[in-house]
Amino acid sequence: MLNIVILAAGLGKRMQSDLPKVLHPLAGKPMLAHVLDNARQLGPDRIIIVVGHGADRVKAAFADQADLHFVMQVPQHGTAHAVQQAAGLLLEGQAAAQDATLVLYGDVPLVQTGTFQRLLEARGQGMAVLTETLADPTGYGRIVRNDSGEVLRIVEHKDATPAEHAIAEVNTGILVAPTGRLKNWLTRINNNNAQGEYYLTDVVGLSVQDGLPVHAAQPSAGWETLGVNSRIQQAQLERDWQGEQARRLLEKGVTLADPARFDLRGSLDCGRDVSIDVGCVFEGVVKLADGVRIGPHCVIKDAVIGAGTHVEAFSHIQEATIADEARIGPYARLRPGADIGTQAHVGNFVEIKKSQLGKGSKANHLAYIGDAVIGQRVNIGAGTITCNYDGVNKSQTIIEDDAFIGSDTQLVAPVRVGRGATLGAGTTLTKDAPPDQLTISRSVQQTIKSWVRPVKKS
Repeated sequence: MLNIVILAAGLGKRMQSDLPKVLHPLAGKPMLAHVLDNARQLGPDRIIIVVGHGADRVKAAFADQADLHFVMQVPQHGTAHAVQQAAGLLLEGQAAAQDATLVLYGDVPLVQTGTFQRLLEARGQGMAVLTETLADPTGYGRIVRNDSGEVLRIVEHKDATPAEHAIAEVNTGILVAPTGRLKNWLTRINNNNAQGEYYLTDVVGLSVQDGLPVHAAQPSAGWETLGVNSRIQQAQLERDWQGEQARRLLEKGVTLADPARFDLRGSLDCGRDVSIDVGCVFEGVVKLADGVRIGPHCVIKDAVIGAGTHVEAFSHIQEATIADEARIGPYARLRPGADIGTQAHVGNFVEIKKSQLGKGSKANHLAYIGDAVIGQRVNIGAGTITCNYDGVNKSQTIIEDDAFIGSDTQLVAPVRVGRGATLGAGTTLTKDAPPDQLTISRSVQQTIKSWVRPVKKS
């Protein structure tokens, strides 16, 4: 049986925010969500979250996740007191040696699953703590070992002696212990310390006292165990994580014009020879096929982009699908439901929503296409809009293959343009246009010879 207890009751006073600290975002999702995502990879039998300040908001943020159990810590008297609130929910199996409880922190969001696995393996039949060696360990609890290198205890910085202050190996707060033993140790911890709190770290000394060995493991990277207690730390950890994600993409062969100017707030799956320019933001689930090129300062969310497609600068793409060898932008906006065909062109200041643009079709300038089905090899002239909304209902526009839509045309839906039809510039189409014919709607041009331009009155 594996229990995971996540401590998430803190106020986060230094964040200067009404939002509970564990709900503050990192790479586009709450810090606590990162902890849960990595923890679930271990296949735990139970996940318990200890909440306190802002408990209702934390519960509401994860209300759709049925595998979570919440317990309250009010008042808050330290980390051991927090875990004690979860003790009644901890599962134990028949084989005590196989039971474990892993204690994590909602404001330490980036510990990777591989590190958790090493910690679980390190405990053997005893317990294990996750430690790190720092050049400047000020403020951290120190790992005190005996002459044989075995962990004896953890001493908090405020309670440490000068000799203990010189120790560079520090406690990250993350530990794993046999569940039954942990429950017993929690009842034996006192608050005789500088803070007057019940420290979870005291279980290390109790384990040694009971003859149970204490082992240690360390993370693969220093940023994994960084916690967030302020906006400065949040911003720094954001950049650390973005740098790590950029590094992983570079190792897979993706070209990043500047890894320091790249943001991934979700997942990004790239084929071969993908190139991403500076200032791009990827959100949700994004897939880029072979040879895709993304220009500078694009925002792409929950999208699939086909092989050889080029997205030019300052384009925004959300919940859209783009086929192979298309050309998008610059300054294009593809909204949810946009489905762009092979070799199609969507140019500058063109917005497409819930519409299909067929193979080889083009909307190169200043157009709005909404709730439309557009066939192949269609030309959409500059200034064209589909009038799809009457204030209450939305209706569809259908433009068949090889149609030519002149500039400054309004298509008042529901309406159909037949195959090969041409709409003259300035047309307001309110009835279906027949195939292979020219349809126009213009007033007669007049010149008024007696007209005089007005002048400003003095």
